[in-house]
Amino acid sequence: MKAIFLSLALLIFSLSAWAQQPRLHAHAQPSSPQPVALWQPGLNTSWQWQLSTPVDQSVNVQMYDIDMFDNDASVVASLHAAGRKVVCYIDVGTWENWRPDAGKFPNSVKGKNNGWPGEKWLDIRQISILGPIMQARMDQCRAKGFDALEPDNIDGYSNSTGFPLTYQDQVAYNTYIATQAHARGLAVALKNDLEQVPDLLSSFDFALDEQCFQYNECNLLLPFISANKAVFEVEYKMNTNKFCPSANAMNFNSMKKHLSLDAYRVPCR
Repeated sequence: MKAIFLSLALLIFSLSAWAQQPRLHAHAQPSSPQPVALWQPGLNTSWQWQLSTPVDQSVNVQMYDIDMFDNDASVVASLHAAGRKVVCYIDVGTWENWRPDAGKFPNSVKGKNNGWPGEKWLDIRQISILGPIMQARMDQCRAKGFDALEPDNIDGYSNSTGFPLTYQDQVAYNTYIATQAHARGLAVALKNDLEQVPDLLSSFDFALDEQCFQYNECNLLLPFISANKAVFEVEYKMNTNKFCPSANAMNFNSMKKHLSLDAYRVPCR
C-alpha cells in the first residue's frame, strides 16, 4: 500500500511539473514587424523646389524637393546635415529621352509629346512594363537617402496622350505608385491631378500643385488641409500680392518660382 501511495505521489508531482512547462504551439507565428513610420510634412512647412543643378543649399527652409537622377547621395546627406528633409523628384508619367534608363522603355508604352522637348506620355495601363522601371527609380530614391517622393505627370488621363486612358486607369496607376513609395519608407506627394483628390487623398501624404490660383481651382486642394496634410503650391506668372494673401488664409505653402525651377523663390510665408 505504501508503494502505491508513493507511486501516486510521484505521478502527481510529474503532472504538476509538466503543467508548469512552457509549451510551443506549432501554429504560433512570430509577431509581424511594425511598419516604418513615414515622415509627413507639417501643414506649415517652408520649402525649396529646385530641379536645376547644382542645388543651392543655402536656402533656410525645412524641406528641399530636388531631382533624383541629377543629385547623388552626398547632396541629400548634406541637406540632412543642415536639418532639411529631402523630396525625390522622378517622372512616372512621361518618358524622358535624356534619362540614363531611357532605353528600358519599349516603343509600345510611348505616346504623344507632352509639350516639353524629349518627353512623351506613357501608357500607364501597362504597369507590368512600367512598374519595374519605376520601382527601380524609387529604389534609387531610397538608396540615396530621400525622405519622400514627388512623382510627376500623374494626370495623363486628362491630356492628349495618344492612349485611351480612363479616369480609373489613372487612379489605379497613381495608387500603385503611392503604394510602392510607402513600401520603401517614402512619403509621397499627389502632384497636380486635382480632379482625383477625392479618390486619392487617402493614398497620398501631401500635395504639390502648380498654378491653382491662376486657374481658380485651389478649392480642390482643401481636402488635404482638412485631413491635416500639407499643400505645397507654386505660381509662375502671378504677382505674389495677387495670390499670397489667399494662399496664407488657406494654409498653403505657396511661393512664386521661375518655370525653369531654378533657385529663385519668393515665398508667401
